[in-house]
Amino acid sequence: MELVNTHCHTGYCGHAEGSVAEYVEAARRVGIRTLAFTDHFPLSLAFDPDGYLSVPRSDMEAYRHDVLQARASYPDMEILHGVEMDYLGRDEDRTFDPSELASFDVMLGSVHFVDAWPFDDPAQRGRWKEAGAPDEIWRRYVDLWCDAASDASLRFDIMSHPDLAKKFGYLPSFDLQPLYDRMAEAARAGERMIEVNTSGAYYACAEPFPALDLLRTFARAGVPCTVGTDAHAPENVARDIMGGYALMKAAGYSCVTVPTQARDRRSIPLDI
Repeated sequence: MELVNTHCHTGYCGHAEGSVAEYVEAARRVGIRTLAFTDHFPLSLAFDPDGYLSVPRSDMEAYRHDVLQARASYPDMEILHGVEMDYLGRDEDRTFDPSELASFDVMLGSVHFVDAWPFDDPAQRGRWKEAGAPDEIWRRYVDLWCDAASDASLRFDIMSHPDLAKKFGYLPSFDLQPLYDRMAEAARAGERMIEVNTSGAYYACAEPFPALDLLRTFARAGVPCTVGTDAHAPENVARDIMGGYALMKAAGYSCVTVPTQARDRRSIPLDI
């Protein structure tokens, strides 16, 4: 079956490693046909003072150049120039030039900050251990995620790692299904895709993002789904793609949806 990866990060992000060319070579060796580069869009100094979380604004043109050069060098692959954009809600302190965002073939929407707190940062995870914190954080995370997913004015094509709040293994005391229903409705209302993000299996939660029950909820709602490994090093460019496909099939999907350079979508039958 055709392999696709619609989520990876290069050394242009401070917390990843590897060049665009190294990723493409690694992807070619294992037969990936579509590869989307989705480094983090620049955050302000207030959110990323050390340039660790996102691409410095001064490097964005070099990042674009490398991706387009790889596309020209490997015409047998579909190489997408993309970006992952953090949704900050009421804490947003950036202004965006529409032409700057229009240059991307694909844009991932994600929530890594809950009221300016980076809830998935291992160095700041202590708050999760406070009494009642998982319930509060999960509710607030889903509020923000649904705002991002349902807002048609935002350029997001794919909502990445939907249940990222489970990363450290902290779950709320209540049934998650009502939150799952809200998330599926928001993604459908905003006409977003979602992804199976295979990196979750390598964190404390020990399973891909999203959980099978959430993925089933997206499938029942008719929300298209793709697969990304969220690789932060070239050797992980294809990690568990087939497992992601298997999870999609178990959730009720019959095809993988793939973004294209034309900002369109195509489908691959889940023939596994």
